Amino acid sequence: MPERTGKCLCGAVTFKLATEPLATRICWCRDCQHLSANGLANLLVATEGLTISGSLSEHTKKSDSGNDVTRQFCPTCGTHLFAKSSARPQFRVVRVGNLDDPSTVKPSVNIWASSAPAWACLDPVLERVERQPTPPKPPVAAGPA
Repeated sequence: MPERTGKCLCGAVTFKLATEPLATRICWCRDCQHLSANGLANLLVATEGLTISGSLSEHTKKSDSGNDVTRQFCPTCGTHLFAKSSARPQFRVVRVGNLDDPSTVKPSVNIWASSAPAWACLDPVLERVERQPTPPKPPVAAGPA
């Protein structure tokens, strides 16, 4: 796995990913559209595989899925970095655009595609999920042989 690191716009918050993403997707839910003015590319990672340095501010809102979603951002520059859902504390969402090298990942699915505007350019090669996808299972840690 290539080392994946990232930061906010001003550099006050940095992060490292110690594991491969469980999913790489473009989200078209209305909340992500408000954050990005478009579909938002993100990684779903195991919470324990993400190390964050720096202070974060948070905003929690009930999402269309019915879960409380807490979005985390830099209190200095306002860069939106992460999200976590009350229904899935074992996962964190990392915004791909904040990676130092976003080309190290490639989305495989458009989620909440039913919320995409009519002008959205949805890559037909990517899987299309109309609403909330079924979460992946985190990788099982290898035990002693």
